[in-house]
Amino acid sequence: MLKIEHLTKAYAKSNVKAVDDLNLELKSGEIFGFLGPNGAGKTTTIKMLTGILGYDTGSISICGHDLKSESTKAKRNIGYVSDSHVIYDKLTGKEYVEFMADIYGVDVATRKERADKLLEKFELRDAYGSQIRTYSHGMKQKISIIGALIHSPDLWVLDEPMTGLDPQSAFQLKELMREHCADGKTVFFSTHVLEVAEKLCDRIGIIVKGKLITVGNLEEIKAAQGDSSLEEIFLSVAGGSGEHA
Repeated sequence: MLKIEHLTKAYAKSNVKAVDDLNLELKSGEIFGFLGPNGAGKTTTIKMLTGILGYDTGSISICGHDLKSESTKAKRNIGYVSDSHVIYDKLTGKEYVEFMADIYGVDVATRKERADKLLEKFELRDAYGSQIRTYSHGMKQKISIIGALIHSPDLWVLDEPMTGLDPQSAFQLKELMREHCADGKTVFFSTHVLEVAEKLCDRIGIIVKGKLITVGNLEEIKAAQGDSSLEEIFLSVAGGSGEHA
Protein backbone atom coordinates (compact mmCIF):
# COMPACT_ATOMS: atom_id res chain seq x y z
CA MET A 1 0.00 0.00 0.00
CA LEU A 2 2.69 2.49 1.08
CA LYS A 3 6.41 1.90 0.86
CA ILE A 4 8.98 4.49 1.93
CA GLU A 5 12.65 3.73 1.41
CA HIS A 6 15.65 5.74 2.63
CA LEU A 7 13.65 8.97 2.63
CA THR A 8 15.71 12.04 3.51
CA LYS A 9 14.90 15.74 3.61
CA ALA A 10 17.23 18.49 4.87
CA TYR A 11 16.11 21.94 5.89
CA ALA A 12 16.81 24.65 3.32
CA LYS A 13 20.32 26.13 3.58
CA SER A 14 21.18 23.67 6.32
CA ASN A 15 22.69 20.25 6.79
CA VAL A 16 20.16 19.47 9.53
CA LYS A 17 17.87 16.67 8.39
CA ALA A 18 14.16 17.06 9.03
CA VAL A 19 13.74 13.42 7.98
CA ASP A 20 16.74 11.13 8.07
CA ASP A 21 16.85 7.83 6.13
CA LEU A 22 13.25 6.88 6.89
CA ASN A 23 12.12 3.37 5.95
CA LEU A 24 8.52 2.29 6.45
CA GLU A 25 6.02 -0.06 4.84
CA LEU A 26 2.27 -0.03 5.47
CA LYS A 27 -0.04 -2.88 4.53
CA SER A 28 -3.63 -2.88 3.37
CA GLY A 29 -6.17 -2.91 6.18
CA GLU A 30 -4.10 -1.33 8.95
CA ILE A 31 -4.28 1.86 10.98
CA PHE A 32 -0.79 3.25 11.51
CA GLY A 33 -0.12 5.89 14.16
CA PHE A 34 2.83 8.24 13.66
CA LEU A 35 4.09 9.72 16.94
CA GLY A 36 6.87 12.08 17.88
CA PRO A 37 7.68 15.27 19.79
CA ASN A 38 7.31 18.70 18.22
CA GLY A 39 9.74 19.17 15.33
CA ALA A 40 10.43 15.44 15.03
CA GLY A 41 9.58 15.28 11.31
CA LYS A 42 5.99 14.01 11.35
CA THR A 43 4.40 16.75 9.28
CA THR A 44 7.40 16.92 6.95
CA THR A 45 7.06 13.19 6.29
CA ILE A 46 3.33 13.53 5.65
CA LYS A 47 3.85 16.45 3.27
CA MET A 48 6.41 14.43 1.33
CA LEU A 49 4.27 11.31 1.01
CA THR A 50 1.31 13.41 -0.17
CA GLY A 51 3.47 15.18 -2.78
CA ILE A 52 3.32 18.63 -1.18
CA LEU A 53 7.06 18.67 -0.42
CA GLY A 54 9.85 17.23 -2.49
CA TYR A 55 12.54 15.04 -0.94
CA ASP A 56 16.30 14.93 -1.31
CA THR A 57 16.88 11.19 -1.53
CA GLY A 58 14.90 7.97 -1.27
CA SER A 59 11.61 6.84 -2.75
CA ILE A 60 7.90 6.71 -1.97
CA SER A 61 5.58 4.18 -3.59
CA ILE A 62 1.77 4.29 -3.20
CA CYS A 63 -0.25 1.32 -4.46
CA GLY A 64 2.74 0.36 -6.61
CA HIS A 65 3.16 3.82 -8.17
CA ASP A 66 6.35 5.79 -7.60
CA LEU A 67 5.48 9.26 -6.32
CA LYS A 68 8.08 10.99 -8.51
CA SER A 69 7.83 9.11 -11.79
CA GLU A 70 4.07 8.37 -11.59
CA SER A 71 2.93 11.33 -9.56
CA THR A 72 -0.67 11.56 -10.78
CA LYS A 73 -1.33 7.84 -10.49
CA ALA A 74 0.14 7.75 -6.98
CA LYS A 75 -1.79 10.79 -5.76
CA ARG A 76 -5.12 9.46 -7.04
CA ASN A 77 -4.88 6.83 -4.29
CA ILE A 78 -4.46 9.38 -1.47
CA GLY A 79 -6.98 11.25 0.65
CA TYR A 80 -5.32 13.91 2.81
CA VAL A 81 -6.52 15.90 5.82
CA SER A 82 -3.98 18.55 6.87
CA ASP A 83 -3.52 19.98 10.34
CA SER A 84 -4.08 23.55 9.09
CA HIS A 85 -7.39 23.26 7.17
CA VAL A 86 -6.04 25.19 4.20
CA ILE A 87 -9.09 24.88 1.96
CA TYR A 88 -11.03 27.13 -0.40
CA ASP A 89 -12.99 29.01 2.22
CA LYS A 90 -14.97 31.15 -0.24
CA LEU A 91 -16.63 27.99 -1.53
CA THR A 92 -19.62 26.52 0.22
CA GLY A 93 -19.15 23.13 1.82
CA LYS A 94 -21.12 21.55 -1.03
CA GLU A 95 -19.05 23.33 -3.70
CA TYR A 96 -15.83 22.16 -2.03
CA VAL A 97 -16.92 18.52 -1.84
CA GLU A 98 -18.19 18.62 -5.43
CA PHE A 99 -14.85 20.11 -6.50
CA MET A 100 -12.96 17.28 -4.79
CA ALA A 101 -15.27 14.71 -6.36
CA ASP A 102 -14.68 16.23 -9.81
CA ILE A 103 -10.90 16.08 -9.37
CA TYR A 104 -11.03 12.37 -8.58
CA GLY A 105 -13.67 11.51 -11.16
CA VAL A 106 -16.35 10.34 -8.73
CA ASP A 107 -19.69 9.84 -10.49
CA VAL A 108 -22.72 11.86 -9.39
CA ALA A 109 -24.62 9.01 -7.73
CA THR A 110 -21.61 7.77 -5.77
CA ARG A 111 -20.55 11.21 -4.55
CA LYS A 112 -24.09 11.97 -3.36
CA GLU A 113 -24.32 8.68 -1.48
CA ARG A 114 -20.95 9.18 0.21
CA ALA A 115 -21.54 12.85 1.00
CA ASP A 116 -24.99 12.16 2.47
CA LYS A 117 -23.59 9.48 4.76
CA LEU A 118 -20.73 11.67 5.99
CA LEU A 119 -22.86 14.80 6.43
CA GLU A 120 -25.27 12.79 8.56
CA LYS A 121 -22.44 11.28 10.59
CA PHE A 122 -20.84 14.67 11.31
CA GLU A 123 -24.14 16.59 11.64
CA LEU A 124 -23.00 19.08 9.00
CA ARG A 125 -25.97 19.06 6.65
CA ASP A 126 -27.41 22.40 7.82
CA ALA A 127 -24.12 24.19 7.06
CA TYR A 128 -23.42 22.40 3.77
CA GLY A 129 -24.69 25.31 1.68
CA SER A 130 -22.78 27.97 3.64
CA GLN A 131 -19.34 29.34 2.80
CA ILE A 132 -16.53 27.52 4.55
CA ARG A 133 -15.15 30.81 5.91
CA THR A 134 -18.22 30.94 8.19
CA TYR A 135 -17.39 27.52 9.66
CA SER A 136 -15.89 26.95 13.08
CA HIS A 137 -12.53 25.21 13.39
CA GLY A 138 -14.22 21.88 14.03
CA MET A 139 -16.59 22.29 11.08
CA LYS A 140 -13.64 23.01 8.77
CA GLN A 141 -12.03 19.82 10.01
CA LYS A 142 -15.21 17.87 9.23
CA ILE A 143 -15.59 19.24 5.69
CA SER A 144 -11.89 18.48 5.08
CA ILE A 145 -12.52 14.89 6.12
CA ILE A 146 -15.54 14.61 3.82
CA GLY A 147 -13.55 16.04 0.91
CA ALA A 148 -10.71 13.59 1.57
CA LEU A 149 -13.04 10.58 1.65
CA ILE A 150 -15.31 11.41 -1.28
CA HIS A 151 -13.23 9.22 -3.62
CA SER A 152 -12.73 6.45 -1.03
CA PRO A 153 -8.91 6.53 -1.23
CA ASP A 154 -6.79 3.45 -0.68
CA LEU A 155 -4.47 5.50 1.57
CA TRP A 156 -6.07 7.99 3.95
CA VAL A 157 -3.51 10.36 5.46
CA LEU A 158 -4.39 12.58 8.43
CA ASP A 159 -2.19 15.07 10.29
CA GLU A 160 -3.42 15.60 13.89
CA PRO A 161 -7.02 14.78 12.89
CA MET A 162 -8.62 15.03 16.35
CA THR A 163 -7.69 18.69 16.83
CA GLY A 164 -10.78 20.87 17.13
CA LEU A 165 -13.29 18.02 17.11
CA ASP A 166 -15.88 17.65 19.85
CA PRO A 167 -16.01 14.22 21.58
CA GLN A 168 -18.89 12.96 19.43
CA SER A 169 -17.18 13.95 16.18
CA ALA A 170 -13.88 12.47 17.37
CA PHE A 171 -15.71 9.22 18.07
CA GLN A 172 -17.26 9.27 14.59
CA LEU A 173 -13.85 9.91 13.03
CA LYS A 174 -12.35 6.93 14.83
CA GLU A 175 -15.24 4.78 13.62
CA LEU A 176 -14.64 5.97 10.05
CA MET A 177 -10.98 5.07 10.35
CA ARG A 178 -11.89 1.56 11.48
CA GLU A 179 -14.46 1.20 8.69
CA HIS A 180 -11.92 2.38 6.12
CA CYS A 181 -9.47 -0.31 7.14
CA ALA A 182 -12.20 -2.96 7.36
CA ASP A 183 -12.67 -2.34 3.62
CA GLY A 184 -9.04 -3.32 3.05
CA LYS A 185 -7.71 0.23 2.90
CA THR A 186 -5.06 1.95 5.00
CA VAL A 187 -4.97 4.86 7.43
CA PHE A 188 -1.77 6.77 8.23
CA PHE A 189 -2.19 9.46 10.87
CA SER A 190 -0.12 11.55 13.22
CA THR A 191 -1.41 12.35 16.67
CA HIS A 192 -0.30 13.79 19.98
CA VAL A 193 -3.08 11.95 21.83
CA LEU A 194 -1.32 8.82 23.02
CA GLU A 195 -4.52 7.24 24.34
CA VAL A 196 -6.03 7.40 20.84
CA ALA A 197 -2.95 5.79 19.31
CA GLU A 198 -2.90 3.07 21.96
CA LYS A 199 -6.56 2.10 21.48
CA LEU A 200 -6.93 2.64 17.74
CA CYS A 201 -3.71 1.66 15.97
CA ASP A 202 -2.68 -1.71 14.61
CA ARG A 203 0.91 -0.47 14.53
CA ILE A 204 2.76 2.58 15.82
CA GLY A 205 5.94 4.35 14.75
CA ILE A 206 7.83 6.91 16.82
CA ILE A 207 10.03 9.46 15.06
CA VAL A 208 12.59 11.60 16.90
CA LYS A 209 14.85 14.21 15.27
CA GLY A 210 13.97 12.87 11.82
CA LYS A 211 14.79 9.24 12.61
CA LEU A 212 12.23 6.48 13.00
CA ILE A 213 13.19 5.05 16.38
CA THR A 214 10.72 2.20 16.78
CA VAL A 215 7.94 0.54 14.76
CA GLY A 216 5.57 -2.27 15.64
CA ASN A 217 2.32 -3.18 17.30
CA LEU A 218 1.88 -2.13 20.90
CA GLU A 219 2.71 -5.55 22.30
CA GLU A 220 5.95 -5.72 20.31
CA ILE A 221 7.00 -2.23 21.34
CA LYS A 222 6.15 -2.87 24.99
CA ALA A 223 8.12 -6.14 24.97
CA ALA A 224 11.13 -4.42 23.43
CA GLN A 225 10.95 -1.57 25.94
CA GLY A 226 10.31 -3.65 29.05
CA ASP A 227 6.48 -3.80 29.07
CA SER A 228 5.96 -0.11 29.86
CA SER A 229 2.93 1.99 29.02
CA LEU A 230 2.91 3.80 25.68
CA GLU A 231 3.38 7.09 27.50
CA GLU A 232 6.48 5.79 29.29
CA ILE A 233 7.82 4.34 26.05
CA PHE A 234 7.22 7.63 24.23
CA LEU A 235 8.96 9.67 26.90
CA SER A 236 11.86 7.22 26.97
CA VAL A 237 12.57 7.12 23.23
CA ALA A 238 11.76 10.82 22.75
CA GLY A 239 14.30 11.79 25.38
CA GLY A 240 11.77 12.77 28.02
CA SER A 241 10.74 15.94 26.20
CA GLY A 242 7.14 15.59 27.30
CA GLU A 243 5.95 17.08 24.02
CA HIS A 244 3.38 14.73 22.49
CA ALA A 245 3.00 16.53 19.16
